[in-house]
Amino acid sequence: MESKSLLVMLVVCSWILTACQSASVPPTPTATIVPPTTAPTVNPTAPTVVSGAGDITAIVDQYRAVLGEPNNGGKPGSQPTGRREINWDKVPDESAAPNFLPGDFFNAAADPRARGAMLSTPGKGVQVSADSDNPTGTKVRFGHINPSYSDIFKTFSAERLFSPIGSNIVDLTFFVPGTQTPALVRGFGAVYVDVDTEHTAFEYFDKEGRSLGQFKVPIANKGYSFLGVAFDQPVVARVRIEYGTVALDPDDSAENDVAVMDDFIYGEPQATP
Repeated sequence: MESKSLLVMLVVCSWILTACQSASVPPTPTATIVPPTTAPTVNPTAPTVVSGAGDITAIVDQYRAVLGEPNNGGKPGSQPTGRREINWDKVPDESAAPNFLPGDFFNAAADPRARGAMLSTPGKGVQVSADSDNPTGTKVRFGHINPSYSDIFKTFSAERLFSPIGSNIVDLTFFVPGTQTPALVRGFGAVYVDVDTEHTAFEYFDKEGRSLGQFKVPIANKGYSFLGVAFDQPVVARVRIEYGTVALDPDDSAENDVAVMDDFIYGEPQATP
């Protein structure tokens, strides 16, 4: 009887130890090869998809690792390796809300704005949210459009966010940084803020305008989501980005899903062959 009791105690202790060890190790985000949500027109390689919601810091870093080092910042011209990033935070007040951001702001000829990114929308324009000490007193985090947005939207990197105005669509077209030469990148990823419903977030296109597939962003109500897709070679000429299901609006309701974005991360733009 004593030996059986001892055996039971040992088994129970083993279970407790295993549970504690499992609880103390955070889950590791993984890059996965998954099919797009719709069949691509052309798909030269199966892309690597890195996505997640909640505490996305490790997931964002993992996508950076997939695209490679270094972060080439705003250096003009194509670099042999690495990636580019946009976090909006150093956009000057005169190019932020209530003003519109010029679509070519991040494809200027000189550092730090030579990043090879051209932004367009079928709406009124694209906009970066105001910071807390802006000279016009514009509310932060798009609160000038709807006061509730200042509470709903949070920043992944402080303190500006990005969104189209008058539409929920932005097209991001790539160029050799600092030039008007069309370019291709390996992939594109971005941080979403306040995704309430499952919907297609990104559609990638090659230089001929053929779809490379559509991909969904994870849900994170009032939190952060990340979605990044990377191909083996630079094949992406343009990305269509969908922000929620409707545009930002002063009469927004709970039936709608409005979302904005923070950091953009994409492969080093290489001249289109």
